[in-house]
Amino acid sequence: MKKDELNNYLINEEATIVDAMQAIDRGAKGIVFVVDENLILKGALTDGDIRRWLIKTGDINGNIKKLFNKSPHTIYRDEACKAHELMTKHSVTALPVITRKGKIYDVIFREDIDAGVVKEDNVSLKGVPTIIMAGGKGTRLYPYTKILPKPLIPIGDVPIMERIIDRFTAFGVRKFYATVNYKKGMIRSYFNDISTTYKIKYVEETEPLGTAGSIRLIKDEFSKPVIVTNCDILINADYGEIYKYHQESGNAMTIVSALKNIVVPYGVINSGENGEVLSMDEKPRLSYFVNTGMYVLNPDIIKFIPENKFYHMTHLSEYLLSKRMKVGMYPISEDSFLDMGEFEEMSRMEEKLNLKV
Repeated sequence: MKKDELNNYLINEEATIVDAMQAIDRGAKGIVFVVDENLILKGALTDGDIRRWLIKTGDINGNIKKLFNKSPHTIYRDEACKAHELMTKHSVTALPVITRKGKIYDVIFREDIDAGVVKEDNVSLKGVPTIIMAGGKGTRLYPYTKILPKPLIPIGDVPIMERIIDRFTAFGVRKFYATVNYKKGMIRSYFNDISTTYKIKYVEETEPLGTAGSIRLIKDEFSKPVIVTNCDILINADYGEIYKYHQESGNAMTIVSALKNIVVPYGVINSGENGEVLSMDEKPRLSYFVNTGMYVLNPDIIKFIPENKFYHMTHLSEYLLSKRMKVGMYPISEDSFLDMGEFEEMSRMEEKLNLKV
C-alpha cells in the first residue's frame, strides 16, 4: 500500500480517544495502529476497544495509552507470504507488516485476502422482532414530504426505508413491523409492488403517537428483545453485535449512540474576575454522544408505554431511569451514523454511500 494510504491507519500514541475514533472512521477498517514519531509500532486499537472503554468508563476525552493493545500480532516484511496462515491461526482481521527494527511498513487486511470467497449468510438476528417508526410527516424535509412520505424519499435511487430494511435483512431479519400514519397508503403500495425476501406487518396510527406510542398498537407479544429504529437513519455497525451486547449487559433499554463533534468557529475566551482574560482556545472542539434513534428494548418494558397517548422513546428512557432500571448505550463513531432528517444531512448520507454524482 502507498504511504498516503498507510497513513490512514496510523495514529500517534499521544492521541485522544476522539482522535482515534476519527482515524478509524477515516480508514474505514475498524482499526488503527499506534506508532511513535519514527513510525515504530507501539500497538493496535480497534473500534471494539474504544467501545468497551466508553461503556466501562464513559470517558471520551482520555488518552489512548490506557486502552490500546500493546502486543498485537505482527509479521515481518520478509515473511509477509505467511500472512494468511497467521491471521487464520490467531483470528485477526488486520496484520501490520513491520521491518526487523519494528517500523511499520504495510498493513494486510483479511477481507482483501478473502475477496471473492462466498460467505455464509449472517443470521445473527434471525427471528428478532424489528420495528420501523415510519409514521412521521418529516416536516424538516418539506416540500419533499408534501409529495412523498419520508420513508419513501430516495437516497440515490432507493427509498430510505428500503435501505434500512436491506441492512437488517443482511443480519437475518425477515419480519418487520412498520408503524405508519402520514401517506401510509403510498408506503404500502410501494412495498407491495416490489419483490422481497421479507414481510412487513403494518401498524396504523389514527393520530400521531410519537416515537414510542405506536408500539403499543402492536398486538403481538414478544418473547425476546425488540429492535426499534427511526425511518430516517442508517447505522453502519454490526447489528448482531449491538443485539448481543444488549442481551449480555442486563440493560432494559440500549440506545445506539453516535459521537458528535462540534467545532466552535471562534476563539473562546476563558475569563476570571473583573473581566480578566485567563486564556483563549482557538476554535475548540466539543464532543458528545447523541441518540441515533435506534434502540433495543426488553419486551417487558413495552407495557410502560401508555396506550393511545403521544409518547416518545425519550419519555420511556426517562421513566426507566426514574424506576432505577438500567438504560445503557452502545457507542458508534460519528461516520457510522447517517441521518436524513434535514437537507444538509441527506446530502451527507448520499456522499457517504458514494451516491453523489
